[in-house]
Amino acid sequence: MTNLLPEMAEIWQQTLNWQPTVQQQAQFQKLYELILEGNRQLNLTRIVDSQEFWEKHLWDSLRGITPLLSANFSPASPTIIDIGTGAGFPGIPVTITVPNCTITLLDSTQKKITFLDNILTELGLTNAKTLVGRAEEIGQHRQYRLAYDIALIRAVGAASVCAEYTLPLLKQGGLAIIYRGNWTENETTALKNAVKQLGGVIESIEKFTTPLSHSIRHCVYLRKVATTPANFPRAVGVPTQKPL
Repeated sequence: MTNLLPEMAEIWQQTLNWQPTVQQQAQFQKLYELILEGNRQLNLTRIVDSQEFWEKHLWDSLRGITPLLSANFSPASPTIIDIGTGAGFPGIPVTITVPNCTITLLDSTQKKITFLDNILTELGLTNAKTLVGRAEEIGQHRQYRLAYDIALIRAVGAASVCAEYTLPLLKQGGLAIIYRGNWTENETTALKNAVKQLGGVIESIEKFTTPLSHSIRHCVYLRKVATTPANFPRAVGVPTQKPL
């Protein structure tokens, strides 16, 4: 039995003003099959139904990067890092969709990174590479600090923690994209305080509804406008224990 992903060309077009090429659709399909296969050994995702996978892993990943899908995005060949990529979301759909980007998939679990290396090979994605590490350590590393145009993070903890993970890695003028479910006014207030300390500003907070299940989602866009002080990110574990 083959698990076929829906094509959803019309929904892609209506919601993101974009649709996958035949090759990209084939890569999405292959990605889905590899994730289903990998799920047997590694607990990668609870989302295995084809429509749910399309919506929560593909559409949701790309909804966050709508600015990148427009032809006039600058820079034209952005360097991107996906922090805590896990099973490769949003990083791998972004890699497939924005072939002129170079993307680093960061995760602290070696098993997941090994799995992702295999996926990149299977899908023939040469514009992505993997990195094992914790965001707090990578953010203090000369090679990675100030190295990226865009940092992506699917948020589980406080948004201020996501800001502390992303902003140190960005070049001046870079963009952090935080993927969220729910969002409250209180979170905006707390985040404003955190990003100020980190050299960023909240550029926009977008609320949207997913096309199939009509769930509410948010994307928070942070712009790096000043230098992040050298003491950020703080040591491993500190951002989550004592959010800014």
